Amino acid sequence: MPDATAIRRIASLSLALLVARIATAFVVSQPGYTDSFYFTAVADRLAQGAGLTADFLWSPLEARADLGLPVASHLFWVPLPTGLAALGVALAGPLAGAFRAAQLPFILTAALLPGAAYVAARALGTRERFALAAAAIAGCGGLFAPAFVSVDAFAPAALMGTAFFLAYARAAAGSTRAGLVAGLLVGLLYLSRSEGALFGLALLWLVRTERSRRAGVAASLVALAFGCAWLVRDLSAGLGAGLFARSALLVRYEDLFAFQPDYIGASAAPAIDLVTARAAALVTNAVTFTFAFALLLVVPLAAGVRGLRDRPEVRAWLGLAVLVYLAQSLVWTLHSTRGSYFHSLAAFFPFGVAIAAAGAERLLTSLARRTADAWIAGAVVLVAIVSVTSVAQWDASFNGGTRARASALDAIPAGPFLAIDAAAWRWISGRRVAVTPADGLARAACVAAAIDARSIVLEAAHFSRYDALYRGGARPAWLDAPVVRGATRVYPIRGVPPCGAP
Repeated sequence: MPDATAIRRIASLSLALLVARIATAFVVSQPGYTDSFYFTAVADRLAQGAGLTADFLWSPLEARADLGLPVASHLFWVPLPTGLAALGVALAGPLAGAFRAAQLPFILTAALLPGAAYVAARALGTRERFALAAAAIAGCGGLFAPAFVSVDAFAPAALMGTAFFLAYARAAAGSTRAGLVAGLLVGLLYLSRSEGALFGLALLWLVRTERSRRAGVAASLVALAFGCAWLVRDLSAGLGAGLFARSALLVRYEDLFAFQPDYIGASAAPAIDLVTARAAALVTNAVTFTFAFALLLVVPLAAGVRGLRDRPEVRAWLGLAVLVYLAQSLVWTLHSTRGSYFHSLAAFFPFGVAIAAAGAERLLTSLARRTADAWIAGAVVLVAIVSVTSVAQWDASFNGGTRARASALDAIPAGPFLAIDAAAWRWISGRRVAVTPADGLARAACVAAAIDARSIVLEAAHFSRYDALYRGGARPAWLDAPVVRGATRVYPIRGVPPCGAP
């Protein structure tokens, strides 16, 4: 147990970093990207008693047979971020507004990360100053700084991932109670991110050893109960058409938004292209991992893994990190390089920082105290700089785009409409929105007719089948000339579009 002085230090550090999180939230003042828009919009409905449903269609994965709205939500994503956001909206929505209220549970969760990293580092045997450095680095977040206050799985996964590895150590020592906690955390990680199910494989490793077999069985049963419960819900809601194929077998990423996508083995895509895409993903995701640990931490992380390789929780961290990296790169290839792998790393980040702290302590043992302290301070300052830069980059990447969309609202006729990012437009406009199907205008006509859409909105980023229309090519008879707002083109719809006609 830490003494009173250590508790005061980590409490003071956590409070200072909470202030930094709140400051970050002033920049992350709206959802920003599709996943977060989705979670926030559905959370608002959930808090109002509408259940896990969406009055927008972000992908054909969730389309009803009649293409109408609303639809059952979360047939692709899992529900824990939405549930946390809905709790915030229910408790604080009237006072803070829907988004700020939805954001509150994630800010509070992120406030616990410095303490979790400190406890993890101390559990790995590091001295207090190295553990405090780990707490500061995990709390700053680096590339995760804006993500930790987003309405998304980043902060919950980071906290639960750290707690999982701590519980795993005790379960490996034979504690059935710790095994139950580890199983509970695997279930919650799965409800945060689908690849969290892979953490369950580490539980099976416990079953191999007589000392930890009982803990491993208990943990596995608890985790399996979570998985089965969510599967039952998915089956009752109607599993998304081709869910696995759209996750792992796409030829082009935009086919995630097509009613009839091209899949590997059913298209003319050359095999060399498929191999090249996976090789490129391996490289891209390796770079993402390196930058997620702020470059400077990679060498101490490797030293920590090497020096602590006899500890079961460190072996579990390494094995799961490699497994998730390979699964994301080789199976969920197209998704991984568009943010999915970065999402996955959140569950590994604070405990990885704790391992790096242990590795740094080993590497710096032979140095003078002043030199070692200078290295520690330099690492914290570097991560703080990366954190500030990441927040600024978030502002440049997302806030401007949301403002541009909001400025085009007056050009969109009243009523539902079609757009490439239905979740974002739903939140910004407050109207029913469906995705412009990647199949093209013929399918778009069917969707527009089903939801009584009054326009199609095309932005500079649009699916390839709409490129000719966006560039001023021939329009079908049911579309009027576009109203232009910057790079956005709004095409009013005449009457009811003829489904199946171009």
